[in-house]
Amino acid sequence: MTTAVLGAGAWGTALALVLSGKGRPVRLWTWQREHAEALVRERENRQFFPGFELPSELRVSADLERTLDGAEWVVLVVPSEAFRETLTQARPHLDPGASLVSASKGIETKSCMLLSQVAEQVLGEQAQRRFAALSGPSFAVEVAAGAPTSVALAATQPGLALDAQEHFATERFRVYTSSDPTGVQVGGALKNVIAIAVGACGGLGFGHNARAGLITRGLAELSRLASALGGSERTLSGLAGLGDLVLTCTGDLSRNRTVGFELGRGRKLQEVLEQLGHVAEGVTTAESAYHLAERLGVDLPICTEVYRVLHEGKPPREAVRDLLARPLRSE
Repeated sequence: MTTAVLGAGAWGTALALVLSGKGRPVRLWTWQREHAEALVRERENRQFFPGFELPSELRVSADLERTLDGAEWVVLVVPSEAFRETLTQARPHLDPGASLVSASKGIETKSCMLLSQVAEQVLGEQAQRRFAALSGPSFAVEVAAGAPTSVALAATQPGLALDAQEHFATERFRVYTSSDPTGVQVGGALKNVIAIAVGACGGLGFGHNARAGLITRGLAELSRLASALGGSERTLSGLAGLGDLVLTCTGDLSRNRTVGFELGRGRKLQEVLEQLGHVAEGVTTAESAYHLAERLGVDLPICTEVYRVLHEGKPPREAVRDLLARPLRSE
């Protein structure tokens, strides 16, 4: 079965390598024609994911129609802010029966929608029956290197979840099924925001106590928002919640943690992002999570302070002070 992977960043490339390693026909799409030409010529993603050879069987293109032609699986691995536009462009070329797997992690900023909701709005109500969300503790470089990795894959249709599990799983890439795409998406999105907070505390010189406290209370915020959206709090105690949260908040490869760390050291956001050279989803998700929480009446104090640091220029040290000065309460 042919798989089209839309998005040739680090994570998209890693997933394309996993799938092509199973002997499946895989096509990798990038919106940049020059990038596609470089990938074909060099057989390596030197711009976003250097060090991994692209097998000759992996077809690369900037032509979306050609990439989607006959594809029975479509894996979306684009930044959350490009998700709607990519799906809109793909819609005329999608096989009506194609299964959609979102490996993107974020919440659309203007609409405050989960990506499954964006897919339904763009493709119609039937899209929910063929939509799955993949998330979990999975640095792209370790996945591509074959390091043991476990993720969650959620769909409302049990048959789709099982088919997708079989489609993605390898000896080193273990996939657990879930019936809660809402919880899986919330975990994958908000963990990036909490990681920025953890990184900022590191940059300020705070210790392990602060980091552990933020991770624990951050998990409570993930669970609170997921529950308000109809997801299960139990999902957030698993791979797509706690697992991904711990990895993103503690791993040196975490872009979002790096952004927070540099902000804590006093650097400006735009300077940090320019040097990073990759998308840090937590920056945009902080804004969408803040507005979504206001709309739903959900208390997200850590995410709120991250939003104020990123988008209102609040000094990180003041944000920490205000978090600690909140009224005392039971856990």
